[in-house]
Amino acid sequence: MVVPARRVQRRVTLTEIAEACGVAPSTVSRALSNPNRVSAEMYERITSKAQEMGYTSALLPATENRLARGTIALVLPNLTNPFNLDVTRGAQAQIRAASYLHLLVSTEESLPMEEQWLREMARTVDGIVVSSPRVDDEVLRAVSQITPTVVINRQAPGLSGVVIDTPAGLAQAVQYLNSLGHTRIAYVRGPHGSWTDRARFDAITAAADEVGVDLVAVGRYQVTLANGAAAADAVALTRATACIFFNDVLAIGALDRFRQLGISIPDDLSVVGCDDIFGSSFSHPPLTTVASPGESAGRAAVDMLIGRFSTRERSDRIDHISAHLTVRASTGPLRS
Repeated sequence: MVVPARRVQRRVTLTEIAEACGVAPSTVSRALSNPNRVSAEMYERITSKAQEMGYTSALLPATENRLARGTIALVLPNLTNPFNLDVTRGAQAQIRAASYLHLLVSTEESLPMEEQWLREMARTVDGIVVSSPRVDDEVLRAVSQITPTVVINRQAPGLSGVVIDTPAGLAQAVQYLNSLGHTRIAYVRGPHGSWTDRARFDAITAAADEVGVDLVAVGRYQVTLANGAAAADAVALTRATACIFFNDVLAIGALDRFRQLGISIPDDLSVVGCDDIFGSSFSHPPLTTVASPGESAGRAAVDMLIGRFSTRERSDRIDHISAHLTVRASTGPLRS
């Protein structure tokens, strides 16, 4: 006699329950993971429908039967910078491991869009991780009053988060360039509203003062390869013999332009980037940069956020992740 194969019940998803109830998946998530964030009527409606649809079937292992515990939003300034992709990988891995849903939002470097998204999501998700935010501290504190929020690369009273110590790595870069004989260094600044740029600029300025280097600040640039090329034209006018860029995207964009201008790297100009993104090791020439572990920062920020879910306590705890200078072929001794 042939025994028919056992039929395995398919897992019911949050989206299916949401469609059946006529609500958003995030509402279902909140009702099932944190009932006090929805009305009693909504909680009863959603849980009854979920049970009716069979999400607790005994035919499935408990781990397969369990619904997501909630939703965590990751907010990034853009998706063009490979550093942000590293942050996403780390955050997503920890979110998935903790059985939460992952909502990814890119604000396209728009401060108004970032503020709007944060204020709206504060009332619809269970927690938020904001990487390199552009909004001011007051907005972030207001959002954190509504839902647990952790920031990456921002330090301010009343905010908890993870800071990668790239400023110390760039101070090390100033000292290294000075040891090669460079006494006039340009720094190509990052976007307006970037706390990271201010922190990096302050560290570079202090290091330059300490070793007697003449520092020239160049512009404020959004992070694109094209803007890196534009910055190269500005750097060429400074008479600097070495240049530090806010990040690798700008630096790599500048390398091609320097070549077009007939500026040899590193014979005529030493170039340093920051973040050690994918591509910096095989740019032309390979880029000296400060290694910035974005994936580790993403993981650490999510761990901190999930830890706050149980206590619901607000804090201004900041965890620091070290960064270090990685020397490659784009830097060399001052040519006499």
